[in-house]
Amino acid sequence: MTQISVIVPVFNEEESLPELTQWISRVMNEHGFSYEVILVNDGSTDRSWEVIQKVSSQTPHLKGLNFTRNYGKSAALDAGFRRAIGEVVITMDADLQDSPDEIPGLYEAVIKEGLDVVSGWKKERHDPISKTIPSKFFNGVTRWISGIQLHDFNCGLKAYRNKVVKNIHVYGEMHRYIPLLAKWNGFGKIGERVVQHQARKYGYSKFGLERFLNGFLDLITVSFVHRYKKKPMHFFGLLGTVSFMTGFVITAWLIFEKIYGLSKGLKVREVVDQPLFFLALVALIIGVQLFVTGFIAELMTSNQSKEIEYKIDEELNFDF
Repeated sequence: MTQISVIVPVFNEEESLPELTQWISRVMNEHGFSYEVILVNDGSTDRSWEVIQKVSSQTPHLKGLNFTRNYGKSAALDAGFRRAIGEVVITMDADLQDSPDEIPGLYEAVIKEGLDVVSGWKKERHDPISKTIPSKFFNGVTRWISGIQLHDFNCGLKAYRNKVVKNIHVYGEMHRYIPLLAKWNGFGKIGERVVQHQARKYGYSKFGLERFLNGFLDLITVSFVHRYKKKPMHFFGLLGTVSFMTGFVITAWLIFEKIYGLSKGLKVREVVDQPLFFLALVALIIGVQLFVTGFIAELMTSNQSKEIEYKIDEELNFDF
């Protein structure tokens, strides 16, 4: 039985790959683990795939997947998750900032402590302040919304029980929220471990400040999808009801006010001459539209497709 699967998304990391794979193999052999390393080339424009082909030809423990183009880290992880056979699945970045020496500790945290997910915490970071301060803010908001007390949701070094990764689907840019996806799928034993963070040795960071804005948008998305994926009418129907009833009550009041005034012989304005009437009309229309949106969303949910969002061009060392 394979004890550990290591999944490494790769995007333009040709210089670091030989050192990384040798380092992983050394750690595994020193501790006597049975293992596999899945290198997922996410549409690199350098020689990363050629390097993966070379290192995988030298040992059957190293396996490779090559995407037809760049689909993003979430797609790379999802492809690796689908093929991982290890009892514990460990993810790490390919830039050598995640240390393979942390693998034994992460493995033991899952096996001996009975955790479903163990997230790395880069307590001491070798990043500029332009990344560390936004990261702290981002992690604080994510802890508050998700209820999961992790210090570093963005850390690529994480460990999962195999059944966890087989029961979640990572898409879009949701790789930051895999612990949250795991929790919502019933795997709530989540812990963290302080890990070593190393300075980048080769190349440059592939992520800019825009990832934090995207991260917040993704957090809103994943929260909404979790709550209303199965019953979108509960969301759109509630808003539609509030909007429609508000418009209906305002319209009814304006009509009643006019009829009452006429019955008393008072001078009253025409209903259509009052701005409040048009606001009520807008509220009625929006309410109906929200109801229709809810019905359409329900139909889409009942017929949703499980189509994979990425294409694989070539695979190395996988047994079928």
